[in-house]
Amino acid sequence: MASLRFLVAGLTVFSGLLCLPALAQSPQAGVPAPAAAVTSQITTPVLVLNSLDDSVSVINPLTWTETRRIDTGKQPHHLYLTPDEKSVIVANALSDSLTFIDPKTAEVQRTVQGVIDPYHLRFSPDMKWFVTAANRLNHIDIYHWNGKDMVLAKRVSTGKTPSHLWIDSTSRTVYSTMQDSDELVAIDLAKQTLKWRIKTGPTPADVFGLAGDKLVLVALTGGDGVEVYDVSGNEPKRVKLIKTAAGAHAFRAFGDKRHLLVSNRVANSISMIDMQTLEVVNSFPAPGGPDCMDVSPGGKEILVTSRWIRKLTIIDVASRKVVRQVNVGKSPHGVWTLDHAPR
Repeated sequence: MASLRFLVAGLTVFSGLLCLPALAQSPQAGVPAPAAAVTSQITTPVLVLNSLDDSVSVINPLTWTETRRIDTGKQPHHLYLTPDEKSVIVANALSDSLTFIDPKTAEVQRTVQGVIDPYHLRFSPDMKWFVTAANRLNHIDIYHWNGKDMVLAKRVSTGKTPSHLWIDSTSRTVYSTMQDSDELVAIDLAKQTLKWRIKTGPTPADVFGLAGDKLVLVALTGGDGVEVYDVSGNEPKRVKLIKTAAGAHAFRAFGDKRHLLVSNRVANSISMIDMQTLEVVNSFPAPGGPDCMDVSPGGKEILVTSRWIRKLTIIDVASRKVVRQVNVGKSPHGVWTLDHAPR
């Protein structure tokens, strides 16, 4: 089965690399600055998941160097902080396992086996539920969470290839994109049953809910924008398409409660969306197939994984320039650090 983590790589790596020479010559892209010129507000380890190396790169943000690699299970793609903020969970999709890492020391705490195909993962805001998307096996698993361990409550069959998850602020509804059947589905958390499904544009990836739980945004990796859905009624309605750039893929709140970032994997850029006007208000260069992002405290830097060139890219927000790139492993996907702007 051709899932997004392999299919999009094959389809877009060539076009993404073609964009690199032009981007490197752009005044916005700039030239990576020497170490002395870059002062970061990040002090805790930066973790980058190397999906095709089955590892996590540990990066020292003071020197911006990779200090070591942690072996994980097969194909780690996404990660999430536990509600007590004592562990970062790395989901190893092809090993059916979770690796717990100390966010302050980057030491492995434990490995949990038997979590089937955890591609994407998320805790509910009330901290009672832990949810995983089985991208390869077409289901979503809902677990009870007691603060330490998870117990499977229900396995919900979905459409083809569930990708990214979002849970509303009331912990009542899980939203998930279906990347190969081009759908957005909603699941009732308490009942663990499907509430509805709606067709989307091509190859939906990340999903993000706005404050108030009325609107949900879907990034279209097979298109060039972000769809906006009104989910406040019994049936969802598409209300807008925000044009970003080719290959809109992953979201990250900027941390100011006003702006949202979306990585455009094919266009090699990051768009900033105003969450009140639902318009693009800024853009940044992001070479090499940008994927997951994190933001430094105060919003001064954007950290983004450059999927096709094996690097972590650091962008200075004020100048809109790439100021540094750090070599990591094959197909870097998730990125995370404890010192970050609010999510």
